[in-house]
Amino acid sequence: MSFVLRVIINGIAIWFATLILPGLVIVGTDTAWQTVGVILLIGLVFGIVNAIVKPIVKLISLPLYILTLGLFTLVVNALMLMLTAWITEQSSWGLRIDNFGTAVLGALVISIVSFALSVLAPSRR
Repeated sequence: MSFVLRVIINGIAIWFATLILPGLVIVGTDTAWQTVGVILLIGLVFGIVNAIVKPIVKLISLPLYILTLGLFTLVVNALMLMLTAWITEQSSWGLRIDNFGTAVLGALVISIVSFALSVLAPSRR
């Protein structure tokens, strides 16, 4: 799957999560086109965080993955979402998360939507 398609899928998943969770908000947009651009930028940052930081965190927390039979994945995904929100909020646009519970629910929604869209996306095979 190409990187651009992955960014678009992440953006759509994050956008959907902001629609259904009141504690997840996209800030710094005035028009619809700005909103689309900010969502794609948030998807790009989220993809970079998942590509660089997440494997390191998964390796360090491997005993917790084993101990919780993989449920610690939700916590790691929520932390990656919160890191994305922190990075993007350093500018005038970004993703705002109210608390850790919202981040966990947001990570769950984003994971499900991202998986569903990845299955529907055309593959190179």
